[in-house]
Amino acid sequence: MYRFVILGLVFAFSAPVSGADQGYPSRPIRIITGSPGSTSDLSARFIAQKFNERWGQPAVTDNRTGAGGTIGVDITAKSAADGHTLVIGHVGTHATAPSLYKNLPYDPIRDFAPISNLVNVAIALVVHPSVPATTLKDFIAYSQSKAGAVNYGSPGGGTSGDVTGQLVNLLTKARLHHIPYKGAGPALLGVVSGETQASFLSTATAAPQIRAGKLRAIAVIRRTRFPAMPEVPSAAESGYPDLDANAWFGLFAPAKTPKAIVSKLNQEIVRVMALTETKEALLKQGAEAAANSPEEFAAYVKSEVVKWTRVVKESGAASN
Repeated sequence: MYRFVILGLVFAFSAPVSGADQGYPSRPIRIITGSPGSTSDLSARFIAQKFNERWGQPAVTDNRTGAGGTIGVDITAKSAADGHTLVIGHVGTHATAPSLYKNLPYDPIRDFAPISNLVNVAIALVVHPSVPATTLKDFIAYSQSKAGAVNYGSPGGGTSGDVTGQLVNLLTKARLHHIPYKGAGPALLGVVSGETQASFLSTATAAPQIRAGKLRAIAVIRRTRFPAMPEVPSAAESGYPDLDANAWFGLFAPAKTPKAIVSKLNQEIVRVMALTETKEALLKQGAEAAANSPEEFAAYVKSEVVKWTRVVKESGAASN
């Protein structure tokens, strides 16, 4: 059920980019990603399919689970800078990890060449149907009354689901207890089964279970409603305007990857994401297309590092 269904017409309209990249790709492209079923995984499979269609070289996804996605990101950082090993990075791997992990084996700014943001998804607070709350205020009051006994699951320490929960605790005194899982899929199963009462999951991951009635969406943790799930109220309209968390997923190459290759990859991604068919298909999957230039993406990643470093420090989240 976790598949991006995009009409197969995208790369037929684009022309090769001239310059040092004309021999690229010269062998299969590996796109490293997180756990199966996660937004990172969905993004990687989508991109791999389109690279296959465009260039005729196999593009394969490589799932690396655990440690909030940092394992796969570290592999990419240490790979050859020739454009044949890429990674789907996100707010967890590139913005929160530096302040959460004392011995992070890579630098999210120095060790990567940002290519483009790919998709944005909202972080939805979802609960098991047994939880007696239908609004964000009710849920926070419920968790406060349980004095730390209400658990929320996340795809792992340092992921967007984890730090969003920390942000909620910090700003509302909700007293939620964090349960880390090894990926978005296990975290989703945890709350669907009732093993945890709640979870902060991307709309792309949670949407099918919400629509099936197996989870209740309380709010999206942002200032406005999310186009892919317009029926779910935002945190701001629920009375918490400072609760704002964007879960972004983007494509990175190792640092020192030639600019011509980065530009070629970026142009293809921007072209695909601009298509109406792509945008509509992504919205159906709970995501929105959000391609930009390498320079814009690099600046945004730096701003996210500043933002989430403050949240992690003020929340008291322990570093490993």
